[in-house]
Amino acid sequence: MNVRKFGIGAALVALMVAVAAGSAMALPYNWQTGFQPAASPVMEQIESFHRELLYIIVAVCLFVLALLIWIVIKFRASANPVPSKVHHNTLLEVAWTLIPVIILVVVAIPSFKLLYYEAEIPTPDVHIKAIGKQWFWTYEYPGADAGFSYDSLGLSDADDVKKGEPRLLGVDNIVEVPVNKVIEIETTGADVIHSWAIPQFGVKMDAVPGRLNHTWFKAAAIGTYYGECSELCGARHAFMPIEVKVVSDADYAAWLAASKKKFAALDEPTRVAAK
Repeated sequence: MNVRKFGIGAALVALMVAVAAGSAMALPYNWQTGFQPAASPVMEQIESFHRELLYIIVAVCLFVLALLIWIVIKFRASANPVPSKVHHNTLLEVAWTLIPVIILVVVAIPSFKLLYYEAEIPTPDVHIKAIGKQWFWTYEYPGADAGFSYDSLGLSDADDVKKGEPRLLGVDNIVEVPVNKVIEIETTGADVIHSWAIPQFGVKMDAVPGRLNHTWFKAAAIGTYYGECSELCGARHAFMPIEVKVVSDADYAAWLAASKKKFAALDEPTRVAAK
């Protein structure tokens, strides 16, 4: 049996199954070339901008290819035994200067709009602090409605199988957030630079020691979403997954109440008695 052919065939079958099954599309799969399905307004705009760039790139490449073919045919040596000597063409020089500028402006306008949309955080409904450590995440839910923190470690291969989690993406303590609510993520690092990233939310923010960075997302659908540390942070960088479960408001309130009892409370700020 040809192992190579069997392997490619199995991969194609897996790809067709992934395309057919909506739940499978929520995870990365073998031979994937596109984005995972967008699950937030930010990621939807990223995908839209990506499509616009793809159209522009394809058009430019086809134009250059057609131009090269035309030049090769029209100005080949057999058709032009005595080549012409042209030093300047004002119209051509203006065109090859202005056209790239126009293309760049067309690209820059939606690019800046997208950057502003990502950076301008709406009024958050939930605030979460994600602290990157070698090699796990610590999450803090501050505020009067929460006030607890916990560590989130990647599962072993055996535990992934037991819990039905995808390999290298499942964690022991997940992050839960309510659906259709603005979630602000505040990142920092405890040792080296990490990066908190969820592809389907369009979120990737570095966690830098001594610095607080902010990002946000608004999950549009209930479900479980996976990410990983996206900054090379040491020997076990590949074993530092992120798992976010998006639930209804009622389920989130129940999880919040249970978590306050399960996890140690955050330290209260020190109060000094009045004189």
